[in-house]
Amino acid sequence: MAISMKKSKVSASILAADFSKLGEEVELITQSGADSIHLDIMDGHFVPNISFGPDIVKCIRAKTHLPLKTHLMVSEPERYIGDFANVGSDLIIFHYEAVIHVDSLIERIKALGVKVGIAIVPSTPASVLQYIYHKLDEILVMTVNPGFGGQQFLESQLEKIKAIAEMTKGLDNIQIGVDGGINPQTVSLCQDSGADLAIVGSYLFQGNDYKSQVTSIREKMQKTFD
Repeated sequence: MAISMKKSKVSASILAADFSKLGEEVELITQSGADSIHLDIMDGHFVPNISFGPDIVKCIRAKTHLPLKTHLMVSEPERYIGDFANVGSDLIIFHYEAVIHVDSLIERIKALGVKVGIAIVPSTPASVLQYIYHKLDEILVMTVNPGFGGQQFLESQLEKIKAIAEMTKGLDNIQIGVDGGINPQTVSLCQDSGADLAIVGSYLFQGNDYKSQVTSIREKMQKTFD
């Protein structure tokens, strides 16, 4: 039986899309039934890859009404929060590992009028969230080592998800997301452990029928509730 009783949601990770036709891809995702769009911002320093910046997010914002969740996989995320808030991000996620004054950055993001989330890499324990979880709108558990799509799901993270679900029990405003190697098989494991938000990239964009892919993920998550 699932720990969480919150409504399950699916977020499309746009990094796996075809950027040669990004506008079309965003429109297809908007029509797919996904609940939000997840934007991985990489700087080539915090993670070994480079993606895109505020200008691309601004273009995506113009093509969809879906909430945009900007995941700052960067060093010194405090330098960029204003830029991404100004181009339409609805939620900004930063990495616990990239920040010294975590509580201060949470408040700074809230002051910009957007929601806030924290992501933790596989080697970071759930216990780091002990004194700040109640201030968050989303906790993102990386189920792969961040930087590249298409990696194998790390089952070692399931116990961490359970710990976070127990920590946040009764706080239905906090979503527990999982990101990395998510497909119909792994998403069931995650939701059984207490996750209620699936960030889906490679699996979602592997075909042309995004609606079917989103539906297949959502159905697996719903079966966990049943």
